[in-house]
Amino acid sequence: MNKGSLLRLVLLCSLVVNASFAPAQQNQGNLLDQEFQSAVAQYHAGNFAAAATQLEKLSATAPKSFEVHELLGLVYAVQSKHEQSVEQLQIAVQLKPDSAAARTNLATSLLHAGKADSAEEQFRQALTLEPDDFQANHNLAEFYIQSGKLPQAIPLLEKAQQIHPTSYDNGYNLALAYFLTGRLTESRQLVESIAQQKDTGELHNLLGKIDEKDGKFVEAANEFETATRMDPSEDNLFAWGSELLLHRTYEPAIQVFQQATQRFPNSPRLWIGLGMALYSRGRYEESIKALLSAADLNPTDPRCYLFLSKAYLSSPSQADDVIQRFRRYAELQPNNALAQYYYAVSLWKGKRSEASSINYQQVESLLQKSIALDDKLAEAHLQLGILYADQHEYAKSLPEYTRAVTLNPNLPDAHYRLGQYYVRSGDKERAQREFQTFQQLQAQHQSEVDKERAEVRQFVYSSNSAPATGP
Repeated sequence: MNKGSLLRLVLLCSLVVNASFAPAQQNQGNLLDQEFQSAVAQYHAGNFAAAATQLEKLSATAPKSFEVHELLGLVYAVQSKHEQSVEQLQIAVQLKPDSAAARTNLATSLLHAGKADSAEEQFRQALTLEPDDFQANHNLAEFYIQSGKLPQAIPLLEKAQQIHPTSYDNGYNLALAYFLTGRLTESRQLVESIAQQKDTGELHNLLGKIDEKDGKFVEAANEFETATRMDPSEDNLFAWGSELLLHRTYEPAIQVFQQATQRFPNSPRLWIGLGMALYSRGRYEESIKALLSAADLNPTDPRCYLFLSKAYLSSPSQADDVIQRFRRYAELQPNNALAQYYYAVSLWKGKRSEASSINYQQVESLLQKSIALDDKLAEAHLQLGILYADQHEYAKSLPEYTRAVTLNPNLPDAHYRLGQYYVRSGDKERAQREFQTFQQLQAQHQSEVDKERAEVRQFVYSSNSAPATGP
């Protein structure tokens, strides 16, 4: 969730410290009060070390002062001293257990310290103390959002929305939560309502996602375009380009991604998007250059190498550069079967015009390592079988072809290679069956189109979260 995050401790600190001035003045002697006010001033001036030194002395002099312990906890928090912050804020809560603000500060500090369960308890306690408070409802909802518990967050966001219907952050997060849980109509209605008060690019981005889910692809593209016009952020440019790419409007997608990479040259996903769009238009050499840029920006992102392998097989003119990237990926990911497979194929297929320079033993070793890491990788079995056949080791190729077909019966080349094997062994009947299957699969062009679209869709959706673990 990218808006309205409650975890902005400094903002919470400011609110609580300001509220603490009067009690400090009433309850402490003039000297202590002056020292406390000096610490507050140091805090507001950003002199946190000086503030901490003053407050540490005050906490020894006035051990029962809620205000001193709370401010000291907040100072430790902005210094990322999370354990010390928790300790001081716990003392503050013990001194004033009915303070919702104190419990909220403690919850936030606990969360930064990695103690999510304890943080949740404090957020809930704050809500119990002030059940009709907008911030208390919103804070606990945000905690649930960041914990991935959308069903628990939605009622709290709804309550906060009733209390403060003009809150943009809460309204946006509620609309996004509705979208993520499949409540598209409610999400759309809320977004349109928010837009009447504050029209933003991210609202149009969300409308585009809703339209995409609804199957309204033209409307989705228009919303993503509007979002980008209003706010040419990386997210909005990626969403617009991806929508065009998903629905195979390749030239406009290329233009969007080209503009996007110029604006955000350090974004791997934008370079991958550009590479995919160029590949889809048959502009393989340009595609490879874009994908190489992505690989250099994020050498461990597996999505880049899937599409780089496709473009490379269509245009091996940049063999040395591509092989070097696949080698690096294999070295960075020694336990990744796909990384070893890509490296093997790049060494072999990319140098097919220079057969004498191919190290077949190395290719075989990499393919065998890939299979050892993942025996269910059908393509690795197929390529190993082809390698054996090319070296006239036909008996060793048969089990690899058979395994490939077993793992993926829709792999056309595996059936073709099996047919070739049976022709050579004199089994014409089996050979005929395999060739017929090959021709049937080849005729099913739509299945290949669907596969390509699925790969594109997976890239787009995975790029909206964390990098995928494999293609």
